[in-house]
Amino acid sequence: MAPENDKSKTVAESPAQDVFDGRRPSGGEKEWAEKTLTPALEKAPEKPIGAPTGTNVDEHGHARFTTVSGVPVRRLYTRADLPEDWSYEKYLGYPGQEPFTRGIHASGYRGKLWTMRQFSGFASPEETNLRYKYLLEHGGSGLSVAFDLPTLMGYDSDHACSEGEVGKCGVAIDSLEDMETLFSGIDLEKTTVSMTINSPASVLWAMYLVVAEKQGADWKKISGTIQNDILKEYIAQKEYIYPPAPSMRLVVDTFEFGSRFTPRFNTISISGYHIREAGSTALQELAFTLYDGVEYVEWALRRGLDVDEFGPRLSFFFNAHNDFFEEIAKYRAARKIWHQVMKERFHASNQRTWLMRFHTQTAGVSLPAQQPMNNIARVALQALAAVLGGTQSLHTDSYDEALALPTEEAARIALRTQQIIAYESGVAQTVDPLGGSYFLERMTLDMENGAFDYFQKLDAMGGMVNAIERGYPQKEIAESSYQYQRAVEAKEKVIVGANEFAIEEPPPNILYIGESVARQQTAKLKVLRERRSNEEVRRRLDALKRAAAQEPRLPANGGVSEANTMPYIVDAVRAYATVGEICDALREVYGTYTEVSIT
Repeated sequence: MAPENDKSKTVAESPAQDVFDGRRPSGGEKEWAEKTLTPALEKAPEKPIGAPTGTNVDEHGHARFTTVSGVPVRRLYTRADLPEDWSYEKYLGYPGQEPFTRGIHASGYRGKLWTMRQFSGFASPEETNLRYKYLLEHGGSGLSVAFDLPTLMGYDSDHACSEGEVGKCGVAIDSLEDMETLFSGIDLEKTTVSMTINSPASVLWAMYLVVAEKQGADWKKISGTIQNDILKEYIAQKEYIYPPAPSMRLVVDTFEFGSRFTPRFNTISISGYHIREAGSTALQELAFTLYDGVEYVEWALRRGLDVDEFGPRLSFFFNAHNDFFEEIAKYRAARKIWHQVMKERFHASNQRTWLMRFHTQTAGVSLPAQQPMNNIARVALQALAAVLGGTQSLHTDSYDEALALPTEEAARIALRTQQIIAYESGVAQTVDPLGGSYFLERMTLDMENGAFDYFQKLDAMGGMVNAIERGYPQKEIAESSYQYQRAVEAKEKVIVGANEFAIEEPPPNILYIGESVARQQTAKLKVLRERRSNEEVRRRLDALKRAAAQEPRLPANGGVSEANTMPYIVDAVRAYATVGEICDALREVYGTYTEVSIT
């Protein structure tokens, strides 16, 4: 949707001929342009920062300034950039009140800082457990589990498809035994844990719940998040197992189970992070992520669940990229849009259902391998944008993100970055400190309008699952990724240390994961299968397959549907069935998904 007050024509016949950037000037703005700006431009014509001469200009040869996403940025923003009916109460409101543009908490961070949740996991459960204790000892306030590729794809470490990948991009988890080791000595009733797992999410969550149970924790008191966002896998990350329909059924099973038994645990983190990492614009990240949320709600309502029962446990996960103000506008617009959607589209009456709660991670894709120490500055700016945008929890990437999993030193610097923002910068002392900025409010409004434009297109396609099968979001992201890469290669977008200001330097020390982890995990699996009751495992897996083959129906007397897969997965986990065995049981029922080629 085009910004209100925009006009197609520009002011001409002046060194400042684009002075008003196509919109009607305010009273004093015209006089300022004539007396102050025009002489300044005659002395020093504008040029895009860092871009070579002749690039990044419009058809008139005038300098073109854009955000990271390619959105034009005007020279100056005034009240004239906002709609005529713009008012504080209508468009902003107060923190903790509708429409939540300024935040979901009335006092911001003054009562409680965001959760400093460092994403970590590598090699074996034993080694990762030591890293978790290190992070907690150094002031981390939450944990976020990175799993290796075999776990993400539902394979055990001794499977042929796991060869060469065990423990490499995260921790290897094969069984309840591994999950017990991972959280050994960590009180799960007092520590919030987020798990970045999607297609096998219900399996890993079941393992987590059983570990908590074995610790003596009350399921109703534990808090944390499973990512469990299968739609973004089809859109961007491609770590899926089953076709869309049964995958969505498994997600709704977790909603139903969680609303009954784990009221403080978020059963999904609807993720724009990976959509952005795949090359989307900030607007596409916002629109596709929020519409994924709409799709999950629609599927849950079809099951017969009450939106005000499961809605408060929906959470979101956004990227924090380099363009400072664009990112802040994105977060503010997200809260406003979600409030409107839940209240007007789904008629939620519980205010907690209207609240968008989100985690943020700094943009790994923005951190080049060249001159990696520069990434400390990038991460600090991205993290600051997330905080100014009102995030509830935050992960800061390590400077060696492009090279390997973080060393202990790199992880500590990333955590210290958050702590310096929290304790030294002063930005946490007031709520939404940039609220009311003409520039920021215009960007927030444009984000909102643009997202609803995408919503209309997706509605017309019959929802996100249908859009994915048509390849619509994939095509949109691919085009945006291409345009950004073209701009980088033309140096229209400068990447310090990569396409400009490059130097030769020796590579830093990195964390190397060898093949000993695979051998260790394979040996543990062999012992486990010899020690457990394999007959009991088979019996519980058969029960899971029977439930998975049925249509779940909500019972009239409360509880969960008889065919809800979660209780059966928990039973299989208690018998020490492995991740691969449980996922294979579901593969037998649902089959696997192969993406259709999109041209």
